Amino acid sequence: MEALRQPSLVRRLVILAAGWSLAVLLVSAIVLAMLFQQAAIRRFDQGLSELIDNLTAGTTIADKGEVVAPALTDLRALRAFSGKYWQIAEPGKDGKLQVLVRSRSLWDSELKAPADIVTRLDAAPGRPVSYDTRGPLDEPLRAMATQAKLPNRAAPVIFMAAEDRSPVDRDVRGFITATAVAFLLLGVGMIAAVVIQVRVGLNPLFALRREVAAVRRGKAERVQQAYPTELSPLADELNALMAHNQEVVERQRTHVGNLAHALKTPLSVMLTEARQTGGALADIVETQAEAMRRQVDHHLRRARAAARTQGSGERTSVADVLDELSRTLERIFQDKGVEIDWDAEDDLYFLGERQDLLELAGNAMENAGKWCSGRVRVRAIPTSAERLKLSIEDDGPGLTEAEREEVVQRGARLDENAPGSGLGLSIVDELARAYGGSLRLGEARLGGLLVELDLPRAEA
Repeated sequence: MEALRQPSLVRRLVILAAGWSLAVLLVSAIVLAMLFQQAAIRRFDQGLSELIDNLTAGTTIADKGEVVAPALTDLRALRAFSGKYWQIAEPGKDGKLQVLVRSRSLWDSELKAPADIVTRLDAAPGRPVSYDTRGPLDEPLRAMATQAKLPNRAAPVIFMAAEDRSPVDRDVRGFITATAVAFLLLGVGMIAAVVIQVRVGLNPLFALRREVAAVRRGKAERVQQAYPTELSPLADELNALMAHNQEVVERQRTHVGNLAHALKTPLSVMLTEARQTGGALADIVETQAEAMRRQVDHHLRRARAAARTQGSGERTSVADVLDELSRTLERIFQDKGVEIDWDAEDDLYFLGERQDLLELAGNAMENAGKWCSGRVRVRAIPTSAERLKLSIEDDGPGLTEAEREEVVQRGARLDENAPGSGLGLSIVDELARAYGGSLRLGEARLGGLLVELDLPRAEA
């Protein structure tokens, strides 16, 4: 649902095209159904008109002035309530029709007519008037009436014919159903075609997104594919932006290095002079200068890491770094007989510089080696397509829950906040944060301290 709420260019184009297509199809279906119905009714009315013409042409006046209908050969008009009827009538004094002659199919019934039929026929003499009515069995009828004058008769005569329109209504309903199904299938096909067209048309945009993602993950340095004229300027601007960012990062690194040299040299001079001079003042200067140097190293390290995370996306093999650190630390702690058991997939990569991963894993592993009883276990596993988890545990004394909460405070130094718990974890915490990761301390299954690092992962 959250994805559906977000703006989507593909969804917008598909909905717009599908909306117009469905609207056009709906209007077309309605127009076709109306045209078909009108055509069917016209053909129906032609049959009624022919019947009235036969009645008009064959009707005569007897010697006594009686109206005599012709002998029609339509069998349906001879069968009672067959659905085809005719009658001859004349206007009465009260405006109602008086039936003179009727078809046998009507039996003792008569054709119903609108109350204003006489007025309508008088307004259009000689022209037929069509209308819908109900039959003797309450069936729907299509009727037609016309008024004419017969020789030797002063009063006009109204000829009426009607036929059951149910077959026509069934044909119209069948046509509407078939049209609706056909247009529904056509609509589904058009929507599918629109979706395919939009996806194919926007495929270069999706390809550009994949290339930018590859640059961010360290698999490429710039956007290289050739794109349509509409996207080429965007690709060029992205390349220019990445080049500019890289230039800014390089300048930041240069400034950081210059600042480090500018600060460390005076601090070294102060420490050297304080140690050579001696005395209470010298001890204070030495202590504060040492603290200042640690702070400088700490914040310069954070600045360098932040600059690196904005770089071109360099990736580092986790297995290679763990192998190198394990061999180095085993030699350093060989007097304790420390054994480092590490495991990482060969295709697992850290999204960052090798030096930073060495510092992250190295400080945590060195702390574990310093305080362990003899065993250190290191595991690196992928947790998602973009993240990995590095865990270091030892069989040493570990930390209490209160000490662990104090240690992970932002900017805390373990040598001050948790004495004897190992140096370097504050550096690990700050460097992990600079990479958008995190540090978590817990109780190891080996009995000592568990250090878990959540770090960015690069694709293989």
